[in-house]
Amino acid sequence: MFLLVDKPKGMTSHDVVDAVRKKTGQRRVGHGGTLDPNATGLLIVGVGREQTKQLSQFNTQKNKVYEAEIVLGQQRDTDDIEGKIMKKNNTKPSLDQIKFVLEKFQGEIEQTPPAHSAIKIKGKKAYELARAGKNVKLKPRKVLIKNIKIMSYTYPHLQIEFEVGSGTYIRALARDIGRELGTYAYLANLRRTQVGDFKVEDAKKIEEI
Repeated sequence: MFLLVDKPKGMTSHDVVDAVRKKTGQRRVGHGGTLDPNATGLLIVGVGREQTKQLSQFNTQKNKVYEAEIVLGQQRDTDDIEGKIMKKNNTKPSLDQIKFVLEKFQGEIEQTPPAHSAIKIKGKKAYELARAGKNVKLKPRKVLIKNIKIMSYTYPHLQIEFEVGSGTYIRALARDIGRELGTYAYLANLRRTQVGDFKVEDAKKIEEI
């Protein structure tokens, strides 16, 4: 079976898998599409041999929808709220400027993943090298941004809904949007609301399973 879980903040995706193992008594449990510990929202969990084999489709073939809170005016080394503040800028872009810049991110774009990511470089995860003080250089790759919708904006807080294809880093989108606006930006909060046809309103919290 597949379970739709509304992952809480502070839990890793693997923590959710462990919790489902304990609740179901099944050893073969996995998830489709990792959510960072700071992120919340829809996590698809497969229980059983056949279901875990099918999980890759949710990570590679399905579009995902996210609600992102972006904070302008600060650069952080991890591109999210958990990182150290590296630089600050007091530039206050207007809503019209933001709308103009966001049009550049629609469609297929090239995106450089965050240095603090799980992408492997010569067998080591990029974030491990970054935390060790190494200069991490990741190659840009093409990602699909299917739709962008501004939900609200009161400087420095910008709320955006993104519909994206596989492999897209919302942290990197936040970073790059800030650069295009002539300032800095980082991802403060992230919630995944949809994967393919599955929606978070149909998901259950861990304690409800």
